[in-house]
Amino acid sequence: MNSPTRIDSYNLFGETAELADVLHIETIRARSELHDWELRPHRHARLHQLLVLINGAGVAELDENRHNLTPPCLINVPRGAVHGFRFGSGTGGWVITLTSDLLDQNLAPGEGISAPLHQPAVLPLPQGMQELAERLFSEYQAKAFGRAQMLRGLALSLTALAARAIAAEGNDATQSQASPVFARFEALVERDFRLRRPLADYAGELAVSATHLNRITHQATGQPASALVNARVLREARRLLIYTNLTAAQIAYELGFNDPAHFSRVFAKGTGMPPRKFRQQLAGTA
Repeated sequence: MNSPTRIDSYNLFGETAELADVLHIETIRARSELHDWELRPHRHARLHQLLVLINGAGVAELDENRHNLTPPCLINVPRGAVHGFRFGSGTGGWVITLTSDLLDQNLAPGEGISAPLHQPAVLPLPQGMQELAERLFSEYQAKAFGRAQMLRGLALSLTALAARAIAAEGNDATQSQASPVFARFEALVERDFRLRRPLADYAGELAVSATHLNRITHQATGQPASALVNARVLREARRLLIYTNLTAAQIAYELGFNDPAHFSRVFAKGTGMPPRKFRQQLAGTA
C-alpha cells in the first residue's frame, strides 16, 4: 500500500463534488467494477454509509480493523471512519450514502439512535434490511412524485434498523440513556478535537459546569469527559500512523500539540506503546 501524506477524503469514492440529492444509493457492482473490485482506504467527512451485502465475499478495512465479509451482512461506516474494501467479483448488494444534514435532521439527540451509528461495524444482515434497501433503490431510480419524502422515510427506517442491530450486538444499554447535552458534547469534540481545547471551554459552550459535564459523560460512557476527548485524538493519531507516512512529529502538530514529545507520551499512555513502536508493529518490524 502506498503511504500518502494525507488520508483521501471523498464524497462518493473517487468523487469530491457534494451530493446533489438527499442521499445516494447504488449497487456494489456499479462502483466496484470501475476499480477492479477494490476501493482503497479513504474516508468521508460529511457522509455516512451503510453497505448491504446479499451475496459474494470480500474483506473490509474499518479504521485499523480488518473483517472478512460473509454475506448476507451489514457494514456501518460512520462519517470520518477510514475504510477500504476488496470485494469478490460479482458481489451483490447496495451502498447507501446519507448526508450528515439528513442524519442530523432525522435523528433527535435524546433518542439514542445516533450513538450506535457512530461505531464502525460489520454484522449479520438484520431481518427486513434487504427489503428496505430494495425499496430504497427502486424509489431512488423511479423519480416519482413524493420521491424526496419517500427517500427520507426509508433512510430513517434503515438507520434505525442498523442502530438497533449494532446496539444489540454490543449490548450497550447506557447508550440509549445519553442526554442531549452529551450528544452536543460529542459533536463539539468531533469538530474541535484538533484544537486541544480545555474541558472548561467545552462546558462553557454547552452552558454547563465542567463538573456537570463530567457527570453527564460518566453516565453515558462510564468515563470522564476528558477521556472522550483523548479517545478521539488517539483514534485520529492511529489513523494517520496507519494510512499516511507523516512522521510522529508532523502528526503531533496536525493534532494541535505544541511539543511532539508530549504527543508521544499521551499516545503511549493511551495505547501502551509510543507512535514509532506502533508503526513498526504494523510494518512487522518491531
